[in-house]
Amino acid sequence: MDIRSGLKLCITAAGVAALTLQAAVAATVPVGAGSYTDTLPAGQKGPSNKAGVPVRPKVTADFTGPVQTNKWWSSLIWQFDPEDAPNPWSSPMFPHPLSVQAFQNGLGLSYKTTPALNNEYHYHYRAEDLRVGLAGLNSPDTRVAKYSDWSVVARWSGASSLDATITKGVPFVFFTRQGNADAQVNVTSGYQGTFYNQRGVLGIEVNGHYYLLCAPTGSNWSSGPPFTSSLSGKNYFTVALLPDKSPATIELYRKHAYAFITHTRAQWRYDEANAEMNTTFTFTTELKESGNGNLNYTLFGLYPHQWKNSADPVTPLRYVSPRGEMRVRAGNSMHTKMKFNGVLPTLPDAGSYDRSRLAAYVQDAYLNDTYISHTDTYWGGKDAGRLAQLVWIADQVGNKAARDNFIRALKLSLEDWMHADAGGDNRGLKLYYDRTWNTLIGYPASFNSNTELNDHDFHYGYWMMAAATVAHFDPGWAAQDKWGAMVEFWMRDVANMDRSDTRFPFMRSFDVYSGHDWANGPALFASGNNEESSSEAMNFATGVALWGAATGNKRLRDMGIFLHATMTRAIEQYWFDVDQNVFPASFQHDVVGIVWGSGAAYATWWTANPEEIHGINFLPITGGSLYLGRHPSYVKRNYDELVRRNGGPESEWVDVIWSFQALVDPAAALAKFGAGNYASEAGESKAHTYHWLHNLNAMGRVDTGVTANVPTHAVFNKNGVRTYVAYNPSGAARTVRFSNGACLRVQPKRIGHGAGTDPC
Repeated sequence: MDIRSGLKLCITAAGVAALTLQAAVAATVPVGAGSYTDTLPAGQKGPSNKAGVPVRPKVTADFTGPVQTNKWWSSLIWQFDPEDAPNPWSSPMFPHPLSVQAFQNGLGLSYKTTPALNNEYHYHYRAEDLRVGLAGLNSPDTRVAKYSDWSVVARWSGASSLDATITKGVPFVFFTRQGNADAQVNVTSGYQGTFYNQRGVLGIEVNGHYYLLCAPTGSNWSSGPPFTSSLSGKNYFTVALLPDKSPATIELYRKHAYAFITHTRAQWRYDEANAEMNTTFTFTTELKESGNGNLNYTLFGLYPHQWKNSADPVTPLRYVSPRGEMRVRAGNSMHTKMKFNGVLPTLPDAGSYDRSRLAAYVQDAYLNDTYISHTDTYWGGKDAGRLAQLVWIADQVGNKAARDNFIRALKLSLEDWMHADAGGDNRGLKLYYDRTWNTLIGYPASFNSNTELNDHDFHYGYWMMAAATVAHFDPGWAAQDKWGAMVEFWMRDVANMDRSDTRFPFMRSFDVYSGHDWANGPALFASGNNEESSSEAMNFATGVALWGAATGNKRLRDMGIFLHATMTRAIEQYWFDVDQNVFPASFQHDVVGIVWGSGAAYATWWTANPEEIHGINFLPITGGSLYLGRHPSYVKRNYDELVRRNGGPESEWVDVIWSFQALVDPAAALAKFGAGNYASEAGESKAHTYHWLHNLNAMGRVDTGVTANVPTHAVFNKNGVRTYVAYNPSGAARTVRFSNGACLRVQPKRIGHGAGTDPC
């Protein structure tokens, strides 16, 4: 990982000075009061290959729409390693239940049911079952022809060309050829014979796995391997992975094999009155032939975070996957419904703490904190995130001088990023829009956020939280003709919900079907793409929701809720395994630090220290972190493993870990806080940790059984006594109604709390 700390800027209470914004230079594009550049800053790099050479998207001549990255299939579009033979085609990809890889002669298919285990578990792409292509196919590369929300069409060129439609969750791969070359399916090893051969459909067993090769009716497959078919002059065929080879399963899959998927789309709707996020996943299909009882809808597997939150019926069929059991549904749509337990900017002023001590921590930060001391996108963002939390606490303790100075520092830093000046302030901060890759890159970059588009959700999430804080205290600053339009332009690089906006792809970082983000732009690894800090991705979702709430933009607010609610369930299943039915039985961990396409790892990118392995999926601690406390017994299990693996109590990132522990045992965490003689984690402050621990000690644990008719809420329960909390970003007082009948009157622009006994 490439950490570029950049130049230092120390904005302190003694010197929060206005930063001179220079006149825009050529290639500066204005957005509201801000601007960006579409010219690569001198001496900087954009999206590149392993050798550091600029790279262009691998797309076909008829490809349209914005370039997509950070997906499970991104190695198809981004050739990262020019010397690695598979890369002109692809690295391994994991659409589940299949794993696939493109080669010069077609698409390899594999299905793993037994993981490789140590401190990681992986269902690797190895000992492939099939290689599917055309006779004589020898393509120089594989390119993306088109994509939709969780599906991609890959194309091999040559005298005859081949398209393959690969779809997350779908056990079919649909092939279309141009030209006259025969369809060809090869088996390199593990061939165990045929079990079905009727009407152009051949069933073969390879390495104990069952596949149907489905050609047009009237076609035949040659004896093999390799198996070939002329397709009777037609241009399509399908390969299907079966969960078993019973006659009923064979017939079910045969009938659906000709319903080619042409599009996938996710749509969400937040039911504010009932605090429910409703998401519909839709497949569009084209039936290639209508005889023989064929059906124009598909079969697809639901992940645990989906089937545990869906009332849609499924079949008895199951697949093994790195995400646990996938349950098969027949249809062209699926619906999930998830209760939303809310987000807050910070906790309310409900603690039984020594207010003079809290005020002293705030005053110390006001006088001695360097505020924004870094100028790269990540570490500068963490500075801004820390400062944003201090704003709220300073407001609560009545230190207006500190609050206003913190806000000024946030404004100065945000505005400096969001204005494409000539570098006259000697900081050189730039937001560069790359038209080739349809992405917005901040310079100085960090962790290869420029060359690989890594971690944009992590980096920009801190800035979104800072902007949402400023928007609350200064709504005029967030107006569209001021800085709001530029904040939202920045946000769209990570999560663009406007499908008509060709400047950015739809939901770059978020995998709507997997339910979580992917961190790496080119998905360059043999284990597929990866996501380490799920909690920093949640920080982005929180920032979007709070920005939308503060600015009155319900569409953006609801997008943040969609991200937050969906990722909550994915994190609980795939990082934490709260129900203990996702991780392989022999995997000896209760948490993972990194989720991969092929599995997961008890690890981080930089250390094997258990404190960071656990803590990287806790930080930053904010009012959007309460999802971590939804399962108290799991919080204890996670913390107990940390202590066990660490050989004793935490000594690194102690404030972050105490904040997590406080979700179940705040008294124990407070005892360790003691006199506050410890080094704060880079995104934390003593004021915030002291405030967090004492508020949880007063209010108790997160209560998920009660929701509210506003999304900015939380409920806590201590020994059977509930505390109701709501944030009201509007300019008028509001009575918030909770699902158990409790009501809370919240004044404008405040975070209120109480016993829920206010008149309804």
